Amino acid sequence: MVTVPIETARQYWLLILFRGIIALLFGIMALISVEFTLLFLVYLFGAYVLIDGILAIVVSLQERKSTRAWLIVFLIGIVGIVIGVLSFIHPGNVALLIFYLVALWLIIAGFFGVISALMRARGTEWLSIVGGILSIIVGIVFFLHPASSILSIVWLLGLFALVYGIIQIIKAFQIKSLLGV
Repeated sequence: MVTVPIETARQYWLLILFRGIIALLFGIMALISVEFTLLFLVYLFGAYVLIDGILAIVVSLQERKSTRAWLIVFLIGIVGIVIGVLSFIHPGNVALLIFYLVALWLIIAGFFGVISALMRARGTEWLSIVGGILSIIVGIVFFLHPASSILSIVWLLGLFALVYGIIQIIKAFQIKSLLGV
């Protein structure tokens, strides 16, 4: 059994409490303002892709003398920067594009999942077939009803964040009471 020093545990429960409060606030915002939450997620994605693109260019330039693949990494960096900037200039379009790409991925992954399960045909693949069919159905629903699908996903994310936040807050206070703090 691992023992945690009391001082570390005191700080630990506060971090769990803080995580819970942040999750709770995010969940409330997601349920109150879907647009804000979606915008936040697109900006977060944009910042990630922008930073990743800049780092890819830096790495590619450092490696240009040691590998011929540096140009590919450089071009990936340029694409990342462009998509990152577009995420800040046209967040709605980027959100819709990402959503359509997810829908396309669901359909393709589901199709190949079903094909793969049918090719294995060991009698135990029915769950893989059902999972693939569900993936295809969800992808098609996303394509046919993008606005309501996005709304549903943000609401589910918000509900998850609320429940997760509450659980973390309860956990923090349980740790605090065990410490006698």
